[in-house]
Amino acid sequence: MKRVIVGITGATGTIYGVRLMELMRTDPEIEIHLVMSKSAKLTLKMEHDLELEYINGLAHEVHDPGNIGATISSGSFHSEGMIVAPCSIKTMSNIAAGNTGDLISRAADVILKERRTLIVAIRETPLHIGHLENLTKLARIGAVIFPPVPAFYNRPKSLQEIVDQSCMRMLDQLHIHLESPRAGAKKAVCLPSARSRRTLLTDFGAN
Repeated sequence: MKRVIVGITGATGTIYGVRLMELMRTDPEIEIHLVMSKSAKLTLKMEHDLELEYINGLAHEVHDPGNIGATISSGSFHSEGMIVAPCSIKTMSNIAAGNTGDLISRAADVILKERRTLIVAIRETPLHIGHLENLTKLARIGAVIFPPVPAFYNRPKSLQEIVDQSCMRMLDQLHIHLESPRAGAKKAVCLPSARSRRTLLTDFGAN
């Protein structure tokens, strides 16, 4: 059984955390542990029509964000790793500073000290130098900095296809490879000919 910890914070993009769990639920060998901040629950109400009961039901175990004594806060709790998606600037900064006052940052800190995989799906733009310095610090410690940047080479036809592509790539970082719904994964990308490119440049007035 593979254990995966999912942290959902109050940043916009809660759909990533929810969809990650939906995808992992297709594999009976994955055990999901969810911790969601209070701010995340407020953001969920703005971004989804989904009931909190449904989201909690996707996890095998739901942990209170204030319970820093939960099982996932211990290094003896073995897991494949943790995905914080979306990750707010506040949570990212707490993790970088070793501020473990809540369960999301505490569990993330444990993942790093145990040399497991922490994926930080940061959801903020633009980023100032303070943000970048904290992200650099996290990368040096061993975290995977994974802003969920949408891909368009696969010609997604829906918002879910865009979200799925990022979620599947996050799971790749944990060496979890599911039957992929990512759009266009097997499609060839047809590049325009040199003549077509020249025509496009002319049409847009480029030199």
